[in-house]
Amino acid sequence: MIVKILIGLVALLHLYFMWFEMFAWTTRGRKIFKGFPSELFEPTKPMAANQGLYNGFLAAGLIWTFFITNITWQTNISLFFLSCVSVAGIFGAITADKKIFFVQALPALLGIIFLLLRF
Repeated sequence: MIVKILIGLVALLHLYFMWFEMFAWTTRGRKIFKGFPSELFEPTKPMAANQGLYNGFLAAGLIWTFFITNITWQTNISLFFLSCVSVAGIFGAITADKKIFFVQALPALLGIIFLLLRF
């Protein structure tokens, strides 16, 4: 049950990231990324939308795991998408902002740990 909650949480976070980056970059983005120069939000809108699309794919993969009935496949697909999220979060923490580790990578890593502990 903990694994499903963590996967659901990570999926919801990535749906939020998708919405934010694709549809609210120039509005909400200014409030969230206060250190980012405000004149760059409009020119970077296509780049942010592209990132949002990738976050949507991660969310879709995680949501897909709720519909897989074969436990081996469900585990493997869950591990794959949680690993993708973890790597992206760790890379973001190294290259952009350390907070990304706690928001993105840590929940996915906890999901991986609990997924592996159930075996």
